[in-house]
Amino acid sequence: MNQTGTLKVDSLAPSHSMPPNSESMKLNIMARIRPDLERIEAEINRLLTSSVPLISIVGRHIMSSGGKRLRPLLMILSARLCGYRGNHDASLAVVFEFLHAATLLHDDVVDHAEFRRNQPAANTIWGNPAVVLVGDFLYAKSILMTVGYSNVRILEVLMEATTRMAEGEVLQLVHKDNLEIDELEYLDVIDRKTAGLISAACQVGALLGGVEKEEEMALRDFGHHLGIAFQLIDDTLDYTGDVKELGKPVGNDVQEGKATLPLIFALRNGSAREKKRVMEIFSSERIPHGVFMELKELVTRSGGIEYTRRLATEHVEKAKAALALFPANGARQILEDIAEYVIHRRV
Repeated sequence: MNQTGTLKVDSLAPSHSMPPNSESMKLNIMARIRPDLERIEAEINRLLTSSVPLISIVGRHIMSSGGKRLRPLLMILSARLCGYRGNHDASLAVVFEFLHAATLLHDDVVDHAEFRRNQPAANTIWGNPAVVLVGDFLYAKSILMTVGYSNVRILEVLMEATTRMAEGEVLQLVHKDNLEIDELEYLDVIDRKTAGLISAACQVGALLGGVEKEEEMALRDFGHHLGIAFQLIDDTLDYTGDVKELGKPVGNDVQEGKATLPLIFALRNGSAREKKRVMEIFSSERIPHGVFMELKELVTRSGGIEYTRRLATEHVEKAKAALALFPANGARQILEDIAEYVIHRRV
């Protein structure tokens, strides 16, 4: 890292090691977490209830659209790592999925999204007002569920994370169509918008486990670095992914006027002619597939994809290093494997 906190370009020599098979990694992890995922799904179905039918209908639509349940799973695994052996962890973990779902509903309205994970976005079915209000319900329900644990510190961590998420959403809106955004500004957005909730899930797991401050902060740091890495890989998949895998059109970020790190890097390191062309494409009102493929080539040739993946890998290594404070056991191994999988995932 250089003094500005960015990865040095001269560290980008290509790796010659064979990447692990992402599908086999996923299957291996799934086999070990399936019981926890089943508990999470059962709690989602139990808690996603309201006397207003539309709330449950829209809520189940977004919840059933193929989410990874990463945040609640991380909370459960973090609590287990910290010695929690009770049976109330799944209910608290669902809070993080509800908050995540609320942000997805609001994001789709702000971005005028048409699809979410290979199915019509909720706003295209029920309209923007209904979707915004259901998102508000999920936020409020999350707070109510957390209050039930009578732990002020857990509530503080959750409220801080949701506040930072809202700030991240506003910052992202401010930077829409902004080609002047630099790397540190962009990392600040994803720290607030994505990494904050993942970090909070891990930290709350530690609080539920009743560990000392040092262990609590270690899991907070694990979640922070994992969350940054997760979003950075998302940034690369917007250029290199497949629509069937992603559940949304490739190039969606660019179409929505979001300058993510691969593009920021290309603007910083491309030739004058390449920078001009990138700016022309990004500033277009509509970007046809063929033109996006040209942009993809420019970003790739600049080293933007590789740079972003290397930075994500660096954050994954920091995440795994944060777990060194804990004894080697099953929960720690799964957390380490999830962190490693983040780099190699295709969805």
